Amino acid sequence: MSQNGHDIPGLKARLNRRPILLAPGIYDALSASIATDAGAEALYLSGAAIAYTRLGRPDIGLVSMNEVVETIALIRDRVPTSLIVDADNGYGNALNMQRTMRLFERAGANALQIEDQAYPKRCGHLSDKTLISPADMAGKLRAAADARHSAETLIIARTDAIAVEGFSAAIDRAALYAESGADALFVEAPGSVEELARITEALKGTLPLMANMVEGGRTPLTAARELEALGFALVIFPGGIVRAIAHAAQAFYGNLLQNGTTAGFRNAMFDFDELNAVIGTPEMLALGKSYEGQP
Repeated sequence: MSQNGHDIPGLKARLNRRPILLAPGIYDALSASIATDAGAEALYLSGAAIAYTRLGRPDIGLVSMNEVVETIALIRDRVPTSLIVDADNGYGNALNMQRTMRLFERAGANALQIEDQAYPKRCGHLSDKTLISPADMAGKLRAAADARHSAETLIIARTDAIAVEGFSAAIDRAALYAESGADALFVEAPGSVEELARITEALKGTLPLMANMVEGGRTPLTAARELEALGFALVIFPGGIVRAIAHAAQAFYGNLLQNGTTAGFRNAMFDFDELNAVIGTPEMLALGKSYEGQP
């Protein structure tokens, strides 16, 4: 298996077979490792999750391309699992998009999700988004396809048009993007299960379709098996891990500062040896020892 992950067979093929591919959201090498150990076939590196954890800020376009490249590289050094990466809007025009593709692919991304938002961009489940024209987005997709080194590196085209231009415009945009170099389609933030079904009905027979589950977002939480029955090939749960960790951290720090000890929280945390087992400390020490004293 190669260092950058591109010898992993079949993300493209995997999207064309059942069951639906569930890609948990991650934000660093630790979350990637734990998700992989739990059995994840693919991982979703969320731009929002990077903003929440690295910056302590909302998902409003503050994360830079280089910060994502660095995060991809650190994850790829830790796990070989197929990695779908949130590439925002390519960080600029079509030429910026090409540079983003090259850098993300070299760092180890197996798929880039590209959206049609203009600046200032924001989370797909926030209000007041703005879009570039369908033609400009189609050009970005063609540019990304021209820049990728491997045909196995997938392009997931996302449209945020439901909230800006309406449902029909979103479907029209997705259909255009399917003709412009995309390998999968993502219509963001449908407001009901009925709209989820309308997406798959309108776009069936084009490309594999992706759904996004955001706890408390505009789309109702729907189980993977139900999304599969509707016709989706891929579902991501991008920010759930950060919401869970933030909830636990708030309780942990409150407990510590109130009681002056972590004793009352011990049943909700790993101890020293348990965490070392999770991150593979004994194996790494043994590996290092195996190189000692070699001629």
